[in-house]
Amino acid sequence: MSAIYAEGIATGQATFQTDVPEWEQWDKSHLQQCRLVAIANDSVVAWAAISPVSSRAVYAGVVEVSVYVSSGSRGRGIGRQILTSLITETEADGRWTLQAGIFPENEASVALHVGCGFRIVGVRRRIGRHNGGWRDALFLERRSSVIGV
Repeated sequence: MSAIYAEGIATGQATFQTDVPEWEQWDKSHLQQCRLVAIANDSVVAWAAISPVSSRAVYAGVVEVSVYVSSGSRGRGIGRQILTSLITETEADGRWTLQAGIFPENEASVALHVGCGFRIVGVRRRIGRHNGGWRDALFLERRSSVIGV
């Protein structure tokens, strides 16, 4: 998983992070539920996980999604498969809103999320510094079909 994350970091378009975190740090920042991996030819080719957006109980059903696909497996539908599975898992786990922050330049990720029912809520202008400059991030969300919104 860390190698796939490192590939995403190297693109400069996948995350604000510039280094792969140690396992313990990553593990603490992601919920134990709804962690998925896609395996092909005995190798992990994609992973997906969720993180809480708030420690307040009222937001327990609102999570941020992370989806990463290895560079050699992109464009094969694996991202759609794992994100679709993540949506199913999160709904079964009682989550009602999935959020994603995506750089506008990461058109493939934006298309993947929109194709899986996310909508662009807005643009968070100059939301963070990345590699010496300010970056915008699109704010996307997907509401669970379970609650009918």
